[in-house]
Amino acid sequence: MSFKRALKIVFDRDSDDTIDLFKVFPGLKRFFEIRKLHAFLRTIGDLVFAFIILAGLFGPQEPERNCILYLSWGLWWPTIVLTWFFVGRMWCGFCPFPGAGRLAQSLGFSLNLKIPRFIQKNSPYLSLALLCLIIWVEESTGIKESPRGTALLILAILGGATITAMIFPKQAWCRYLCPMGRLIGVGSTLSILEFRPDFEKCKTCKTFACKRGIDERSGCPVYLGAFNVRNNLDCLICGHCLALCDRDSPRLNLRSPFKELILNKGRFITCSYIIPFLMGSQLVRFYQESPFAPSWLHNLSNLQVMAIYSGMLVIGFFYIFIIIRLGARFFGITEDELFGKFSPMVPILVPMAFAGELAYRLDYAVKYAPHFLPTIGRQFSLEPLLDLTFTVPSLTFPVMNIFILASSLAACNYVLYRLASDEFEGMVPMWRAAMVALLVVFTGLSYMCLMIPVV
Repeated sequence: MSFKRALKIVFDRDSDDTIDLFKVFPGLKRFFEIRKLHAFLRTIGDLVFAFIILAGLFGPQEPERNCILYLSWGLWWPTIVLTWFFVGRMWCGFCPFPGAGRLAQSLGFSLNLKIPRFIQKNSPYLSLALLCLIIWVEESTGIKESPRGTALLILAILGGATITAMIFPKQAWCRYLCPMGRLIGVGSTLSILEFRPDFEKCKTCKTFACKRGIDERSGCPVYLGAFNVRNNLDCLICGHCLALCDRDSPRLNLRSPFKELILNKGRFITCSYIIPFLMGSQLVRFYQESPFAPSWLHNLSNLQVMAIYSGMLVIGFFYIFIIIRLGARFFGITEDELFGKFSPMVPILVPMAFAGELAYRLDYAVKYAPHFLPTIGRQFSLEPLLDLTFTVPSLTFPVMNIFILASSLAACNYVLYRLASDEFEGMVPMWRAAMVALLVVFTGLSYMCLMIPVV
């Protein structure tokens, strides 16, 4: 593989070009084909989650004496957000949540009922509702300071995945209901990797084993099959189809991170609802931790905090929703002749949504990193770890957040430029594009005022 060509692709100098990493690195393809190795890595994840749940439920409840808080909120969450850009939904292929359900199915404890049409049709709304609930619980209940609360939240998601597996075949939870998967799928539209088939080879397929399975080997766990994968929203990049395909169709492509945003234009309903909610919730979360938040908020009862936070979430959602609608008005084009209506501001704002979540999760990770090893020392009576701490310079947070936000603003305006100059060449006057760019900058300033703390 030419390193120069790879850089050109990633930095979008040739957005239509891709590199099949399975051909460049055959060992990478073998890694996905060896299902036992895949299962082994999933088992490690299952054991880590089992430790987090047990230590959270039955371990010390003082935050400074239980390391599962940092494992969950300081390591797990930021790592997931980072995977959006680098490997897409590949995390979902190793996710521990479906583990108990897979075990139950292998033991015959599943009704294997047909998935109701209601769930299939309304899955974006159902998973978004669950995501709203998770973020609401996270921010309004103080769960990040509660080992038992954190364990119960993880246990609730695990329970949902397990119960769903005991009712429906395969991983219906992952395809239709998982709030984490839905969020990761939207973030993965910005990924530098894509899992795609060779559609020309798929045209001659008669068995569709990648979806249906063959002999005793099951097919795609989320009912897709390689031949159905056209975006990064649903495919788990789990590798099931590689061993089943006799045409060597699946490929893992290195691509421009803007390719899918520009091609699909955020027209999928999943993006249209998650982006305004995610960005609105980020503004509320940053506000709560900013110097602008009134001190009396900390003196309210739990019910009062929950009620106020609920109202703030609604306000945040409609704030971004209005920006999206206003941006569409400025852009002037909301319909594509090939696939119909779309919202131009959704793909434009995806990089900022990714940046906001990354900054929020990294703030927590960096802030509490000095206490992680001493916490392990106190929890397990390991005295040598008690003094292994350090100090994070106060400028770390504003510098880090400014860099992340500035990068996202550049990416947002690049997507705008590509839409206006390439996708709709000659159809978007310069003054309209300039108004959208100003709106993007205004949105970025909303973030900057809240996410850069006063030093």
